[in-house]
Amino acid sequence: MVKKKGPSFAKIVVICLIIYFVSNFISFVSQDGNESNHTVRNDKVFRILASTSTEKMDDNIIKYASKNGIKVEIDHYGDLEMVDMLNDDSSNYDAVWISNSLWLYTLSNSYLVTDSKSIVINPVVMGITKSKAKELGFVDKEIYNKDLLNAIKDGKLKYIMASVTKTNTGATSYLSFLNSLAGSPEVLTEKMLDDENLRKDLKSFFKGVERVSGDEEYLSEMFKNGNYNAMISYESSLIELNQELVKNGKEPLYLIYPVDGVAINDMPFAYINNDSDNTKKKEEFNKIQSYLRSDDAIKIMEDYGYRSWYGGINNKVDKKVFNPDWGIDTTKYLKDMKYPSKAVISKAINLYIESLRKPTHVVFCLDVSGSMYGEGLDELKEAMNYILDYETASKDNLQFSSEDKINIIAFDSKVQSVSKTSFGNQTDEVIKEVNKLRAYGGTNIYDPSIEALKILKESDSNDYTKTVILMTDGRSNAGYYANLKKYYDSNKETTPIYSITFGDAYEKELSRLATLSNGKVFNGKNGLKKAFAEVRSYN
Repeated sequence: MVKKKGPSFAKIVVICLIIYFVSNFISFVSQDGNESNHTVRNDKVFRILASTSTEKMDDNIIKYASKNGIKVEIDHYGDLEMVDMLNDDSSNYDAVWISNSLWLYTLSNSYLVTDSKSIVINPVVMGITKSKAKELGFVDKEIYNKDLLNAIKDGKLKYIMASVTKTNTGATSYLSFLNSLAGSPEVLTEKMLDDENLRKDLKSFFKGVERVSGDEEYLSEMFKNGNYNAMISYESSLIELNQELVKNGKEPLYLIYPVDGVAINDMPFAYINNDSDNTKKKEEFNKIQSYLRSDDAIKIMEDYGYRSWYGGINNKVDKKVFNPDWGIDTTKYLKDMKYPSKAVISKAINLYIESLRKPTHVVFCLDVSGSMYGEGLDELKEAMNYILDYETASKDNLQFSSEDKINIIAFDSKVQSVSKTSFGNQTDEVIKEVNKLRAYGGTNIYDPSIEALKILKESDSNDYTKTVILMTDGRSNAGYYANLKKYYDSNKETTPIYSITFGDAYEKELSRLATLSNGKVFNGKNGLKKAFAEVRSYN
């Protein structure tokens, strides 16, 4: 009888190592329930969750912390996304640096953050090209929010802005304008939002919107690459933009500070109270907060266009930064608004989505080529069901309103089908059409883009914000970019084409479409649902 040999010692070691690494990988993936977008907490690292508006200070914070024996990591997100992250799971972070204390008050756990202190001040204002501001009679003159509204009503002023539902500048500028038109009450109430004249004025104000950006950083790029007269943004962002415009020999913006109130952001730095007994983390927090409030740090931030004084007068600013020729007068007091309660903010945002914002006409171009067969098509259908279903989308403030128009083009090597609804909250039929889609054929991203632009010609740009959203999972092997460019240029198009990459999509190809149309490319390779939600905030 032959005795069977057992596995060698080397094989046993290899098997053990495989088991070890696999188990650790599974543990890592499952730490947040599924795959996590959050970095795992490390007691040896002080982790800061910060607004994108603070990114310029990263190197200075890290350098200071290193000198004091503190290892710092900083993650940047949009302010409203930060609120969702903290409500979901705050345990990965030790401190938060957000644009406005308002958002800390909206956290589900009111005791989550402590020791909050304002670092600098950053008003949100409208910048208008100097020539346009002169034409409107806004230069060297006291301006009220009603003056801006009247210029918009008369068709003399249009502007671009960041999303009201997804960004701090969009939300706070809306709340400030709302508060002013309501008569600057001591406390803005839900009942005041029911006033029909107020709603009518607000709707007129948003009719002046030409484009919406889902994030503040891209807004400046949108302005530089487009042909616009005005934008709403942070004072610091407008200063930075003006410096670049002047450097490139272009006309700067003239900043408008309505005397009846502006949105002022106090940019607080606060401790996240995950573990009240962790004295080391609290000591590190105190050191970093003290640094941010120090004269050295404040000087750096003033050079970036942030104010270190609250509303009042400062005669000693660097006028190369706070340039009076750009409408910036630091010898005048800025009247800030008192932000309303969480319930009033929630009602105001819903009112904006359903009734006030300029309606959108969007055409989705969906790749149903053969490479989408199976899992890819299933994920596409799931994402479209999410974004089109009113109840589901409304949970994330992404729903379409009754005044919106939606078209859906399905394409492979050619346009296969076109479905539509003229009422964005009535989508049952277009959802049925999406769920019937089948995958086959090649890929042609150019002809459906042309078809989408032709469809959008039916809507007046004065009445609708128009957008093409293209989703593809591969390289286009039919159609010609030259045909799209010829159509775009000959028709003097301004409609943006936003693309979502998926699978093996050729990003260079999609970047050409973004450059042509002043659009943007979004990464859907880590989940189409998330990508569709992100691009939705751009229209």
